[in-house]
Amino acid sequence: MSKLTLLRWIQQWYESECNGDWEHQYGVKIDTIDNPGWTVDIDLFETDLHDLQIEYCLEQSSERDWLGISVTKHVFEGIGDPTKLELILERFRELVENQHQGTLTDYLERTYPGRWKMDLDE
Repeated sequence: MSKLTLLRWIQQWYESECNGDWEHQYGVKIDTIDNPGWTVDIDLFETDLHDLQIEYCLEQSSERDWLGISVTKHVFEGIGDPTKLELILERFRELVENQHQGTLTDYLERTYPGRWKMDLDE
């Protein structure tokens, strides 16, 4: 089985979350910012990643090469330079796929060491 293209995968993830209610308040938002760059917000409320939190951290190699990922208040937020849209969406896909494979904790420790937690109290 071939790997789905990233855009097709995001479409299928979104469709799988639509339940008659979720899509009326939540969804996926992709926009540009004036740095310049991209911003991606993906609502995680009532999804398998609802309880995840990742503290924001900027990964910056230069003024033109940067990426930031966080999960707060049930929203995956990715921002990056003009070349990072695909990487932001790939980071989200990695979260979802690792959750489904039961390897999320290992993935989070490798990718976001010391910056994540699962808040099961909400």
